[in-house]
Amino acid sequence: MFNFDSDRFLRIQTGAHDTARDLGALVQKLVREGADSLFFMGSGGAGILMQPAADLMARQSAMPCFNVICADIVLTGHRALGPNSIVLMPSLSGTTQESITALDYAKGQGATVITLVGHGDTPLAKAADHCFINYAADDTSCEMFYVQSLVAVLAAMQAAGERDDYERLLEELSGLPQQLLAVKQAIEPRAEALAKTIQNDDWHIITGAGSAWTEAYYYGMCILEEMQWVRTRPVHAADFFHGTLELVEKGVSVIVFMGEDEARPLAERVVQFAKDHTDRLIVLDTAEMPTTGLSPDLRAMLTPALLATTLERLSAHLEVLRNHPLETRRYYRRVAY
Repeated sequence: MFNFDSDRFLRIQTGAHDTARDLGALVQKLVREGADSLFFMGSGGAGILMQPAADLMARQSAMPCFNVICADIVLTGHRALGPNSIVLMPSLSGTTQESITALDYAKGQGATVITLVGHGDTPLAKAADHCFINYAADDTSCEMFYVQSLVAVLAAMQAAGERDDYERLLEELSGLPQQLLAVKQAIEPRAEALAKTIQNDDWHIITGAGSAWTEAYYYGMCILEEMQWVRTRPVHAADFFHGTLELVEKGVSVIVFMGEDEARPLAERVVQFAKDHTDRLIVLDTAEMPTTGLSPDLRAMLTPALLATTLERLSAHLEVLRNHPLETRRYYRRVAY
């Protein structure tokens, strides 16, 4: 595969599973000891990546679960945050200032703070009550954070007596690194072709539903906008027909992310409309990504991770075709803001 180190990828994703397993054990312990709420508290992309897990728990658990923005909660507060709260705080760098401020705030409310970081000798690693470190970089962090957050909520629900499939799902997840690698290998030719198709586009409408929506939002904002300086319009598939459809015409790029959960019909509706009104429709569908050893229910939960691992291949080709390295920034961590 182009500009890709398979051994590095497998090492990082295996580490993600191992830390997720240990994280799950800690969450179970805290819930059994009386924890009564779960907060995902992140900044920017890392916070966005927590949304599928938070949504899953909100739908299936009686335990309150919130995905809040670090910069927001320190200004507004939150009634449910207190001594019996578990706060899970992701930050790849471990140095995000908004997250550092939010960590201090959460600890001030008596919450137990757990950080998920890619680097150990950092403020967020040192200040947390518990820290799980797995070295990663931008091109591998999505899958890592998706898996860690998913295991955290499954563990919380298992400890609360709301699930009896936790061990089965955790065992299936042990094979995920190899499955993600197989998905990358299978998508490589199409990823190269898609990169050539969109390399000169000025903007994209990007949409999805269910857990696929999270990856649509993330990829538009954190990859195409931040890392490629390409304008995007991420819009939830349910909202697409309440405004954004009027922007669709010949020549307008519409990218639809499709998963395998209950919200899939919302994305299918967008696809059917876009087929008739633009000649620039791209559909990325996890149902077309073959895996072995993953049950249908887990595949549905892993929709955003499957999409993320596919999109990394697109990005790898896109940065070269556009002569714009993914690490290039104008403002981020370069100027005061």
